Amino acid sequence: MASALDDDTQRALGEATATGRAMLRSAQKDLQKVFIVFLIGFLGTFYALRLYIWDFLRSVTESRMRAEVGESFEIIAQTPFDVILLQAKIGLVVGLIVALPVFLYFSRDALKRRGFWRSLPAARWKLATIVGFSAALFVGGAAYGYAVFFPVMFSFLAEFGFEAGFAPRYSIVLWTQFIVLLTLSFGLAAQMPLAITGLSYTEIVQYETFRDKWRHAVVGIFVFGAVFSPPDPFTQIMWAIPLVILYGLSLYLAKVIVTTKRGSDQIDLRATLRSHWNVLAGLAVVGAILPYAFYSYGGRSAVNAVLSYPLIDSRYRVLPLGEGLGVDPQTAMAIYGGVVSVLLAVGGLAYLIYSGLEVDPDGKFGDPTAIDLATLDAAGIEAAPPEAFIELTEEEAMGYASAAIDDGDEAKAQAILDRFDETAEARQAAQDADNADGGDDAGDDGEPGLGDRASRAGDSFLSELTDGEQDADDIGGYYKDIAFVAGSLRSKSFRLVATFMVVLAGTFTWFYIGGLGAVRENFLSRLPPELVGENALEIITLHPVEALLFMVKFSVLAGVVAVVPMVAYYAWPALRELGAVRGRQSVIFLWVGSLTAGLLGGFVLGYFYIAPAIISYLVADARAYNMLLTYRINDFFWLIIFTTVGIGLLADVPIVMLLLNRAGIPYQAMRTRWREVTVGMLTVGALMTPADIVTMFLVTVPLMAAYGVGLLVLFLVTGGGRRNLAPPADIVS
Repeated sequence: MASALDDDTQRALGEATATGRAMLRSAQKDLQKVFIVFLIGFLGTFYALRLYIWDFLRSVTESRMRAEVGESFEIIAQTPFDVILLQAKIGLVVGLIVALPVFLYFSRDALKRRGFWRSLPAARWKLATIVGFSAALFVGGAAYGYAVFFPVMFSFLAEFGFEAGFAPRYSIVLWTQFIVLLTLSFGLAAQMPLAITGLSYTEIVQYETFRDKWRHAVVGIFVFGAVFSPPDPFTQIMWAIPLVILYGLSLYLAKVIVTTKRGSDQIDLRATLRSHWNVLAGLAVVGAILPYAFYSYGGRSAVNAVLSYPLIDSRYRVLPLGEGLGVDPQTAMAIYGGVVSVLLAVGGLAYLIYSGLEVDPDGKFGDPTAIDLATLDAAGIEAAPPEAFIELTEEEAMGYASAAIDDGDEAKAQAILDRFDETAEARQAAQDADNADGGDDAGDDGEPGLGDRASRAGDSFLSELTDGEQDADDIGGYYKDIAFVAGSLRSKSFRLVATFMVVLAGTFTWFYIGGLGAVRENFLSRLPPELVGENALEIITLHPVEALLFMVKFSVLAGVVAVVPMVAYYAWPALRELGAVRGRQSVIFLWVGSLTAGLLGGFVLGYFYIAPAIISYLVADARAYNMLLTYRINDFFWLIIFTTVGIGLLADVPIVMLLLNRAGIPYQAMRTRWREVTVGMLTVGALMTPADIVTMFLVTVPLMAAYGVGLLVLFLVTGGGRRNLAPPADIVS
């Protein structure tokens, strides 16, 4: 039997396996030392968590909570092994991370033989500097999280749930995972200066790219924050603003490094010292005086007043002079003065060297084709070098001109078109030169090149997929029909997206300003008083962002429901042209009215009768055995939705089937396509319900039963499929 892996993959795996075995053989005599290091890391982390870290994380979580919120806050274990297994897992990861460098060091002989270990004694200080800088950035990012972000975020999340009537009972596993994820994300995000500077210095990515694409970077930072931070605007802003500032600082640092590299042959340290020794001496004197002025003229009190601001952890303070070092105040003042004096002198020397450099002394680093024409005015367009226009395509030139007209700058638009026309001959000459060199469009023997062959192969594939006579079940036919319907919706995409966003934002805002708590109070008031009294039924949050995530999911669902009728209305002409439906476009209003009536009727029935009866039975059954009732907010509200809105959706299934039959889909098609319908319902259940298989089937089985009821109704109405409700084809308009 042939292998599923190609030869290159098998060869790569074989080399990796051989390298691993060689590393183990090389480090065999020292594996005991590696294991000891691993054991130290494992046990140290295990007992550090037990003795110090859990208390520290809890204090960070509670540091900004109001007193009554802090009293209700608890960290709970859901199983007897949660705590010890979590400590073991974290200890295992830390032990492996600590032992890995030791293992690599002892296996260096095997790595040297394979060329993976380079001996660079002269560059070790550079590697040490990079590692130290990276570690300092990681610690700085994590410190911001623990000093500012975490206390405010946990206070907000716990108070939001508390005000809505939900007890913050965080699972130790979910709570720890959340903190670790945020800590890692802050630490990795803080590597931005190192990443941007390194990429710019090595010219893997030009510094000008980072500078010109800053708008894209800001959008990316907010998207990154939306993924890794809780889904509320306040914490996302607290996340994104420091990263935007850090990006700006990274750009400046990269500019300094790149400028220094490009003008390195101009650096003369001795000449700079000789010509500016007086400035450097003055900076050193100022540095020696600054600590004395800071402590003598109220600097410590002013900084501590800023640190007492509510957004910052109150435990952080500037200590009295000498207390942090354990020495007398005079010695501490001398140490501080010396350190600040050296830092100012070194910083001043670096600035003087940098300010004396020419960014492009030989004129070889400028790239006229990299000029961003969108940032120039009409005079700048006229003064720009011709290379900036030779590389433009006609579509790009028209795009720049259209953007200028949209901004009301017709002179700039005309200048762009004039410069594009002026460089037409040079552009054609460049294209002729490329064609003469062969390029990708022609082979050496005049045969079509790789680009033509790939294009022709792609066209052939698409033509096989979409063209020719096809059966209705052919994938090409489906692709063509879907593309046709999607194209008919393209002009209405703004309205669809705007409606979706308005409904999503409105629903989330209503929940956010008290709607979630109002629903809880109103629903519980419909249960028997003895079931919801003191210590009877408690709704808890096991994850810090559980309530907000539920709000986001429900808001997205509401937005989708609001957009579906609009999609059907705008897609109706295209569907009618394909023969999928019949009747006028206004029939959508009948659909919306019928479905809304069924949904509201089912909702009223479920909310006032079915849901209270089901939940009362479940609570009373647990109370009969003296159980403590704590429902997760996610499960509790989805249960309400399934037993209220779900009843309306079940009532809508037969209505939808009748409407689809009236639109032209025959009874026989619905009966024979029940397998596809089942798969679709299972997919919806998997995506829109909590992540457990039981709930998915609890949703899907009633939907299938409702589908069966719809088939029965259609069978009776259509006489077993002998006639349909669809109007004759000649009535359509």
